[in-house]
Amino acid sequence: MQKKSAGSAILHHKCPRCRTGDIFRYSFFQKPTKFTDTHKNCPHCGEQYEREPGFFFGAMYVSYAFTMAILLGTAFILYNFFGDPELVVYITAVPAVVLLSLPLVFRYSRTLFLYGFGGIKYKPELAD
Repeated sequence: MQKKSAGSAILHHKCPRCRTGDIFRYSFFQKPTKFTDTHKNCPHCGEQYEREPGFFFGAMYVSYAFTMAILLGTAFILYNFFGDPELVVYITAVPAVVLLSLPLVFRYSRTLFLYGFGGIKYKPELAD
């Protein structure tokens, strides 16, 4: 029985308990408009994802950190690699990059919050 790495499971949005079942119903490339659809329970081991009502509200803090990193990173790249363009470029480019990254930010913030604060322990015997 081979242990699955937590990093790989987070990267692919897998259940923290079995690291096999999907957290989200659809792949982002399968149905991009349904990127928020989350399973209530793991389809593989049955683990309940939402620990209590409103559990994923805490993922907003993780999402905020991601969004600020993207915002500051975009501004840094514009300033250093594009010669400090006009203000209108910042006003259009930074929100555009943040909006385009929204699906990824949403998914990874939920996944990381579930792994970090869900209190779910990995059980390798459930992976098979």
